Amino acid sequence: MIIIVCGVSGTGKSTIASLLAKTLLLPFYDADDFHPSANIQKMRCGIALDDNDRRPWLDSLASKLAQWEVDGGAVLACSALKESYRQRLASQCSSQVEWIMLSGSIELLEKRLSSRTDHFFDLRLLDSQLKTLELPSYGWTIDISPPPNEIVAAIIEELNGT
Repeated sequence: MIIIVCGVSGTGKSTIASLLAKTLLLPFYDADDFHPSANIQKMRCGIALDDNDRRPWLDSLASKLAQWEVDGGAVLACSALKESYRQRLASQCSSQVEWIMLSGSIELLEKRLSSRTDHFFDLRLLDSQLKTLELPSYGWTIDISPPPNEIVAAIIEELNGT
């Protein structure tokens, strides 16, 4: 099983995906850990990544997802804001990817991002991400206002079809 927890920065992708992976006894990966240094430097400077910046990163992640699928599954935290990015990520998997889109109010996102001290994402990029975001018509969109354990419980219910 491959599960991708996606959304704009500040939605708690890494927190939720990590807890979900622990609950499901699957490995957890954060797509941010696979960005080339040039991408990280651009984001630190408040410069939004374009499709050319993302393409090699997404292709690398697609290969990793296919390998993780063979190895028994994984949970990946990845923004995956556009449909074309999600298609590229899933392109090498042989089974259906489970998509979890995290969503919250701009006020909550700004509050979370402004309190971060250990992340390369620049708060000025939130508006760009929100404009780029294309909500999928598949998977599940989950509200981020409840505590993380409640969010994970809701995701598990969705995955179990209850």
